[in-house]
Amino acid sequence: MKAYKSINRYRIAILSILLLFIGSGCSLTRGLKGNESLVRKVTIKGMDKEFSELALNYVDKQQQPNNLVNLELYYIFNKKGKKNIGEPPAILDSNLVEFSRVQIEKFIQSKGYLKAKVSDTIIIKKKKAQLIFTTTQGPMFRIRKIADSIPDRTVRNLYRANRPVFSHLQPGGRFDTDSLAFDRDAFYQVMKRNGYYEFYRQYINFAYDSTYNSSVVDLTLIIDNPADRPSHPTFSINNTLITISTAGGRTTGVADTTVVDSQFTFVDYSHRFKPHPVVDYIFQTKGDLYNSDMQTITTSRLSELNVFRNVPNPTYIKTADSTNRLNTVISMIPLKQMSDRVEGEFLFSGGRYGYNIGNTFTNRNMFKQAVTLQVKLNMSILYDNGRNSINGSGVENQDFKVGASLIYPWIVTPFNLAKPGKYGVPHTTFSSNYSLYFQKGLVERTSLVNSVTYDFLEQANKVHSITPIDIEFSKGTLDPVAKEQLLKANRLSYVFLIGRTVFTTGSQYTYQVNGNQLNNYKDFTYFRGSLDVGGNMLSAVTNAFNTEKDSEGKRTLFGYSFYQYTKFEIDLRLYRSFGGERQFIFRVNPGLGVPYGNSSLLIFEKNFYAGGANDMRAWLPRTLGPGQFNRATTYGPAGTDAAPTIGDTLRTRLKYIDQFGEIKLITNAEYRFKVANNFFGAKLKGALFMDAGNVWRLHKQPDNPNGEFRFNNILNSSAMDIGAGLRFDVSFFVFRLDAAFKFKDPQFNGSEQWVLVKHANELFHDGAFKSRFYNENRESYNFMQLNFGIGMPF
Repeated sequence: MKAYKSINRYRIAILSILLLFIGSGCSLTRGLKGNESLVRKVTIKGMDKEFSELALNYVDKQQQPNNLVNLELYYIFNKKGKKNIGEPPAILDSNLVEFSRVQIEKFIQSKGYLKAKVSDTIIIKKKKAQLIFTTTQGPMFRIRKIADSIPDRTVRNLYRANRPVFSHLQPGGRFDTDSLAFDRDAFYQVMKRNGYYEFYRQYINFAYDSTYNSSVVDLTLIIDNPADRPSHPTFSINNTLITISTAGGRTTGVADTTVVDSQFTFVDYSHRFKPHPVVDYIFQTKGDLYNSDMQTITTSRLSELNVFRNVPNPTYIKTADSTNRLNTVISMIPLKQMSDRVEGEFLFSGGRYGYNIGNTFTNRNMFKQAVTLQVKLNMSILYDNGRNSINGSGVENQDFKVGASLIYPWIVTPFNLAKPGKYGVPHTTFSSNYSLYFQKGLVERTSLVNSVTYDFLEQANKVHSITPIDIEFSKGTLDPVAKEQLLKANRLSYVFLIGRTVFTTGSQYTYQVNGNQLNNYKDFTYFRGSLDVGGNMLSAVTNAFNTEKDSEGKRTLFGYSFYQYTKFEIDLRLYRSFGGERQFIFRVNPGLGVPYGNSSLLIFEKNFYAGGANDMRAWLPRTLGPGQFNRATTYGPAGTDAAPTIGDTLRTRLKYIDQFGEIKLITNAEYRFKVANNFFGAKLKGALFMDAGNVWRLHKQPDNPNGEFRFNNILNSSAMDIGAGLRFDVSFFVFRLDAAFKFKDPQFNGSEQWVLVKHANELFHDGAFKSRFYNENRESYNFMQLNFGIGMPF
């Protein structure tokens, strides 16, 4: 009991820290001196709503209202001499207000309101200032006609052919200087993609006449020729020099030198690389016109090989003759060949606590061809302090995984495929993974999976992943005492699920959209869908050869039965930006697994589970559902600590095993925002979230009463939690702390499901509800779950 109470005190302390950063109520003006006033509100009046929010960005940063939490952090730590933490108060400065007025006026004039004027008003009450910028927009100027003046006929034809594709300027449209700049840059890029290596933006200018009283503008685009030439020259690609220095950036000593395809000279001072695949990802062929897009793609693909620390854009040297050819120079510094990364998370709830720790070793350049070898180790252990365990304190369960992958940066097939990599480097992954799941007093289950996977990009934001074949061997060994008890209690499905030895094959396909946008603060939709089909090939083989059947009538191969199943899962997220680093994410994550043919159940590892740091955050992993499953109902009356019943023993042995399902539906809503730019060297961010969902059995099962999926019961059988979190962003990874609270628990009935509302007084203290739950379930009920982790939850 003492350990449980100490954890409660720890929870209260951490929750207090969260509340300190997320909410604040102290006086905001307590740090001001004399006649100083704090800017608390900025309003822009008289401006079209389309532009008023953007115009706020032109208010000087020192005159923009403070984030309350950032200001409180500054007040707290400024007293200790740490002025770089938090955000200093935005003190009213009339000079900066005038500067802001001028910038806002220029901004609205650039949007076509050429006669617009902006005035400012300052209102001060109780040392808090409000800035009001009032706009008199005047008429909006529109474009009456557009002409061009381009003496180079080839360039003129190129402009007129491409203008309908890129131009933001149209007769009748608003005269917008941002659109002028866009068109100028867009055609500059067109020229660079068509061989015009020496073309510069300065050649493009606009002339416009706005002297008409009717608020219209006549616009002329002008593209000048070079001063010493009658036209703009085009250039083609000649030879390419690739130089790889040592890891220290030196290019001294003897280098490995190879000439490839009469174009590429490959010089390697590190002696660690072969020309392939480096040469394969240089998208500039001898004789082709210079194309800046190919230059960019080349740089991107060489960087994606993940073996070079520095991949600058290629540089070009004109040949000494007058043929307008370019010799390409690419110089790169290799990364350290080997690296090791450790990551993990820690969680605790009630009397249970545990950790998940992983280690990844990487060799980036196997066989001197940028082939990556990854060896991953992962261990998860959950402990119990004895309050929730009839077996006494100690390890409740552990999950150990080790895997090795060999990743080739090209598609490995016996066929001669077209040159890959237009949108990204494809990969072929050969992997072998071993896992061991152990639960005290119940089962030891091992699994070995070998597979080949191809990943390639359809477009920059669309990724396909195909595993044509994986081979899996799984074996479960039940504790003899547990097996006897399960058989006596007629729990045959659990004996079959976790104690069976299985050999099967399968294929998987995954499609992902906008995975490359996940670190951006803009509006987009993320989608990831996966399909997993297993056992069909083995079914065809065993039926063709009429192999033997086991005692349950299932076909076998090499003496082992196999599974047939289809499983799919979708992860759909909507990302919406509210400006700056404020973002709202809504996620829907459904899944369905269906056994058929040679199977009546899914493989143990193929089932869905709910709970944990990445979905239902108020529940420990594997501790939610299925449906309205309740151990008190399933295993019968509870005994006492001194005299447990058979039901008590079963509920303890099957804990973390009995809460699975073939159907999953999880939804998450999370609002993310910045708290402080500099918090002890890290960017501090906050999050408010709500999770809802569950897992369900596909059919009604006597072992899982009320655990089956029914449309008319989906709301009643769904869980819900709410919470808040902090994210410490140190640029290369994110530390995460989330505090989640059970809000609706489906194992109860009626209004009793709304546990946080009904029993808020027992949030951090024992009471009648917790005592009743313990007496009925032989385990503690916990409202709050803390999750420590690395990386975002989704």
